[in-house]
Amino acid sequence: MNGGLLVAGTTSDAGKSVVTAGICRWLVRQGVKVAPFKAQNMSLNSFVTREGAEIGRAQAMQAQACRVEPTALMNPVLLKPGGEQSSQVVLLGKPVGEMSARGYHGGRQQRLLGTVLDCLAELRGTYDAVICEGAGSPAEINLRRTDIVNMGIARRARLPVLVVGDIDRGGVFASFYGTLALLSPEDQELVAGFLVNKFRGDVTLLEPGLDMLRGLTGRDTYGVLPFRHGLGIDEEDGLRVSLRGTVRESTVAPPVGEDVLRVAVCAVPLMSNFTDVDALAAEPGVIVRFVDRPEELADADLVVVPGTRGTVRALAWLRERGLADALVRRAAEGRPVLGICGGFQVLGERIEDEVESRAGTVEGLGLLPVRVRFAREKTLTRPSGEALGEPVEGYEIHHGVAQVLGGEAFLDGCRVGQVWGTHWHGSLESDGFRRAFLREVAAATGRRFVPAPDTSFAALREEQLDRLGDLIEQHADTDALWRLIESGAPRGLPFIPPGAPA
Repeated sequence: MNGGLLVAGTTSDAGKSVVTAGICRWLVRQGVKVAPFKAQNMSLNSFVTREGAEIGRAQAMQAQACRVEPTALMNPVLLKPGGEQSSQVVLLGKPVGEMSARGYHGGRQQRLLGTVLDCLAELRGTYDAVICEGAGSPAEINLRRTDIVNMGIARRARLPVLVVGDIDRGGVFASFYGTLALLSPEDQELVAGFLVNKFRGDVTLLEPGLDMLRGLTGRDTYGVLPFRHGLGIDEEDGLRVSLRGTVRESTVAPPVGEDVLRVAVCAVPLMSNFTDVDALAAEPGVIVRFVDRPEELADADLVVVPGTRGTVRALAWLRERGLADALVRRAAEGRPVLGICGGFQVLGERIEDEVESRAGTVEGLGLLPVRVRFAREKTLTRPSGEALGEPVEGYEIHHGVAQVLGGEAFLDGCRVGQVWGTHWHGSLESDGFRRAFLREVAAATGRRFVPAPDTSFAALREEQLDRLGDLIEQHADTDALWRLIESGAPRGLPFIPPGAPA
């Protein structure tokens, strides 16, 4: 078998990432050696591979669904937004510069097509099947000329395309039809059919619409996936997450002890790797929410200042919102604060930045004896060590270099009283360390909270991935899906006018 498939979507956030992961997990359970691929990803949620390459966290999650080690081949181009107009371009895991959207789509993107195709070809030469994920919608007619992630790569690599639509948003039939009808005849030849995502209710009520869709397009619907809570793992784009009082999806479980712990995450601009708090939300009795007002910190037992692609901008935002003063008061009162990566940097004394914001020297919050200087070269590592008497693993993604001038050692950072800071993303996924840290928080706040002795974040992640595989196995036409991956799009699919504009 040397198969492939491109999972496209009618919109951003239609469910492409989780559907791709579900197909990967279903295939690997059938004994297929499978790998994920996304040619170009725009995300502030990233991960560091063992060889020190930065890729999207969604592709790292999909690699886990495949039970393989993630590599830069699986996400050769990563765009990390630095604002509304520009992004850092990460090529094969290493940053190669900042670029405006106009400059990227004006020529640079198309020049990367050869690199993208080489990566896909290498994966296809190694694995039985490669399940590719598109980006946004394949019917972005203003971007089709330079497209390297949707129909551009599907046509060059002759990949069949499955279009996913989120029926929970409404208008899914119009979205399916309109997506197809705005593609050129050559592109339409590769669109094999559709997959309905997030359906609530009796599927028999939907079947007449699916029959009509087939009559209109000549294409089958390969499945109707029901709505399931708790499957939004490792989302790509922190800019689109609703942060007002949002609680990360997790299994609701009562606390082991008498009290719960409340965690408030400051919703800083350009927030990156907000998945760091998923491990906290997975703990029974830990309530996690994102906040943007100082009064929302009042009842929090722990405040997390997360990573950000704009450290100086985040610091200014904290001050403008009054959150900076609230954090200073918390520290003076001995109430726990944890800063991760950019959040660690803003808790320090001083930031010298001629790279990211080019703001020069900026005073930090002064809660930790740390001075940060931004280097042009990005730190991309997978450190391991020990803290609070427990082994810890993590990963680092940052330009800021911290000079720790005092305090108690804490991972690569430090601790002063109940203020903690580190560059290590993912450290809270280490179960023993996370439990030890939560015990410290509970003791500092006087909460009778007891961490569950048997919570395994890795096992919970595996359960989530198996649930995605179950969705495909139980609610998709897996025989038809198998034929599609193995043999490509059916021949003779009809053209739906008007097609792409000239």
